Amino acid sequence: MDLNNWYNKAMSTDTYIESMEKNKDNLLHIYDHFTAPEDDEFYTKVKEQNLRVIVLTEDWCGDAMLNIPILLRLAEKTDMKVRMLLRDQNLELMDQYLTNGKSRSIPIFIFIDEQGNEVAKWGPRAEKIQQFFDDAKAKLPSEDTEDYKEKFREMITFITKSFRENEDFWNTVYESLKQRLS
Repeated sequence: MDLNNWYNKAMSTDTYIESMEKNKDNLLHIYDHFTAPEDDEFYTKVKEQNLRVIVLTEDWCGDAMLNIPILLRLAEKTDMKVRMLLRDQNLELMDQYLTNGKSRSIPIFIFIDEQGNEVAKWGPRAEKIQQFFDDAKAKLPSEDTEDYKEKFREMITFITKSFRENEDFWNTVYESLKQRLS
C-alpha cells in the first residue's frame, strides 16, 4: 500500500484524541499551553510544499503525548493536514519505519507531498529528549534487581510529569521538527 492509501486509511486527529483513554488530559494540556513561535518565513516555506502528515502512534505512549500537540500546533501554522494510525493495528507500515532498524518506537511522523511521496520522517524523539530519557534510564537499577519494576514506574511517572510541565521540552520538539522540515 502506498503512503496516499495509508493517509486515506488513517483517522482524523479529533477522532484519535476523542478515543484516547490514557494520555488524553496530558496531551490536551500541552496542546492548550504550547504556542508556536513567530516563525513566518519557515511557515511559508512549509505551506508552499502542501504537506500532509501520517502519525503512527498509540494512546499509552508518553512520547506521543509530548510530540503530537507540538506537531498539531505546527500543522495549524502551515496548513498541514494530520491523520493518525494506531501502531499496533498498522504493523505493515510501522515495520517500514523501525527505529535503529529494530524497534517499533513511536510516534513516527511521515510527511508526504500531494503525490504521496515521503518528504521527511521524524520521530520518535528529539535528540535532547532522547538524552534526557537515556540519563533517567541510566539511573535505574539492574533489571534483575528486586526493585527494578518499582523504580522503572517511578521513572516513567517522572518523565511523564516532565513532558507535561517542561516548556523547554516543548520548544525542543518544535525546533527538532523545524530542523527536519527545513
